[in-house]
Amino acid sequence: MLTKRIIPCLDVKDGRVVKGVKFLNLRDAGDPVELGARYSDSGADELVFLDITATISFRKTMVELVEKVAEKVFIPFTVGGGVQTVEQIDLLLRSGAEKVSINTAAVKNPNLIAEAAQRFGNQCIVLAIDARRSKNQSGKWQVCVKAGTEPTDLDVVEWAVKTEKLGAGEILLTSMDTDGTKTGYDNQLNKAVTDAVNIPVIASGGAGKLEHLYDAIVEGGADAVLMASITHFGNYTINQMKEYLKSHGIAVNL
Repeated sequence: MLTKRIIPCLDVKDGRVVKGVKFLNLRDAGDPVELGARYSDSGADELVFLDITATISFRKTMVELVEKVAEKVFIPFTVGGGVQTVEQIDLLLRSGAEKVSINTAAVKNPNLIAEAAQRFGNQCIVLAIDARRSKNQSGKWQVCVKAGTEPTDLDVVEWAVKTEKLGAGEILLTSMDTDGTKTGYDNQLNKAVTDAVNIPVIASGGAGKLEHLYDAIVEGGADAVLMASITHFGNYTINQMKEYLKSHGIAVNL
């Protein structure tokens, strides 16, 4: 059995880690370099760094900050936010990221996924999907871009299948409906996507207690669980999460 991964997420705005609810009402959660180092030292399997205002501000991800985090982090490190070109992906990988996450730019230009995967390898390309439940179709979700501010006509499951074929090596799937609510992941969404693709899916949005991590893996079929609120503000340690999952029969790296 493949081990399941615990991945803290650093949503960064103006050089600080922030966390909101459903992408709104952001509160400060600390310094990204300090938090990244803490998670790396405390047993997190990977780390995700998302510059959440890069796309809507039409600027590039903060390369300097990525370099500072990379110096302190000794686990695989994914960076995203405002990434629009193969050249930017190259720069971020050379700045210390192992993987680069793309969302809005991939929707605008799906060939970016294929170009990046061909140049850097599928394992370096993470397709981020911000998903919102459709108001018109039951059991369907629509892809949103520009940090969740702009809905599209793309169906989440169809988009996930297409991007796998284009060369995405992993999907970071965030439910905008459950993000920051601490009420649990949207496992109907997670299951719909994990059933449709053969690449790893990271469940994101809604972790509030340890049972939610288990549910995302067992009910949602997730290969990894992403969290922010419950780790940033001291609810649980990485070790508590892993011990809980292990005690419930989930293979993890201790």
